[in-house]
Amino acid sequence: MSSKDWLEKDFYAVLGVSKSASADEIKKSYRKLARDLHPDRNPDNREAEEKFKAASEAYDVLSDDKKRKEYDEMRSLFGSGAFRRGARSGGGQFDPSDLFGGFTGGTGAGSAGDRRFGGAGFSDIFSSIFSGGGPTGGPARRGPQRGRDVETEVTLDFAQAVRGTTLPLTLRSPGACDTCHGSGAKPGTQPRTCPQCQGSGLTSRNQGSFSFSEPCRECQGSGSIVDQKCPECRGTGGVTKTRTINVRFPAGVSDGQRIRLSGRGEPGERNGAAGDLYVQVNVRPDELFGRSGDDLTLTVPVSIAEAVLGTDLRVPTLDSPVTLRVPAGTPSGRKLRARGKGVARKDGKSGDLIVTVEVQVPDGVTGEARDALERFAKLTPPVGRDRLEARLRRAG
Repeated sequence: MSSKDWLEKDFYAVLGVSKSASADEIKKSYRKLARDLHPDRNPDNREAEEKFKAASEAYDVLSDDKKRKEYDEMRSLFGSGAFRRGARSGGGQFDPSDLFGGFTGGTGAGSAGDRRFGGAGFSDIFSSIFSGGGPTGGPARRGPQRGRDVETEVTLDFAQAVRGTTLPLTLRSPGACDTCHGSGAKPGTQPRTCPQCQGSGLTSRNQGSFSFSEPCRECQGSGSIVDQKCPECRGTGGVTKTRTINVRFPAGVSDGQRIRLSGRGEPGERNGAAGDLYVQVNVRPDELFGRSGDDLTLTVPVSIAEAVLGTDLRVPTLDSPVTLRVPAGTPSGRKLRARGKGVARKDGKSGDLIVTVEVQVPDGVTGEARDALERFAKLTPPVGRDRLEARLRRAG
């Protein structure tokens, strides 16, 4: 696919968001698409795989504020006709096809995002238009290209998130071909240096008063030509691989948190560094415990008698049970604290377990229990109603 085609893609439409969408809206839409279209959920589904790649490509640009601004500006320029055929610059005719004619994207693994422009970002293309090439006006040799970041999700049990755990994570993502070791050439052969660009991957040409440095059309900017392609990767040097890595989730990881694993994303090109792996953590709710920061929360029902007379309350924790003293006259909603029974902190200490006492009123009290309650009511004045009674007396 040519870079002109790549530029004309509507990334906002690919992700199903408006041009004014916020970063959170873009991220939410991408994650939903990534979950629905991920190759693990759609094995051998070519259409889903292509849509997954398109969504990743769109997110790669729109999630980066700088890239998104440059993308919007460039599309605005071309949409306004600033570079249409016949526009003059320095007395010469300028045709956008002259700009994009040589920018053909690589076909190797990870050839998305800025690599559609032969490794150059939008800023580099503007620079080549108005400065005539690299920083010194001449073609710059293409250097190592960092691999793309990879994002995935994992769901942890509540206890796993609080205590921390290590889990194996299986991923499907591009990687170097094991048969040709990423060269793209058939075993026993080697790529040869491109005679057109002498291995630089770039050629220069003039257009009116402009001078352009662009990826070589002969080798598509790689600097080398593969005459006998590897039968495994068909000359691309990359294949989709399944790999399993062990990921350590620290104690206290929270729902929605992203964990970054440096260098565990897609491999780079031309000995470039690998991208990073980002793991989105989802935590299943617990049937008993809640969480507030580093504290665990628990609601425990007690009877009226226990609240009035006081009692020792045995409650569970994520480790062993503890006993808390409920003082006599405890009202419903009072909070008791079991120190150190919450979520582990980075400093080695732990939060607390906060127990909320909830006084339960029994239904259908009869017989001796009802008689006892009636006697209790006669002997006990209304509690906490002094101001209410005073207002009623004034009103009457």
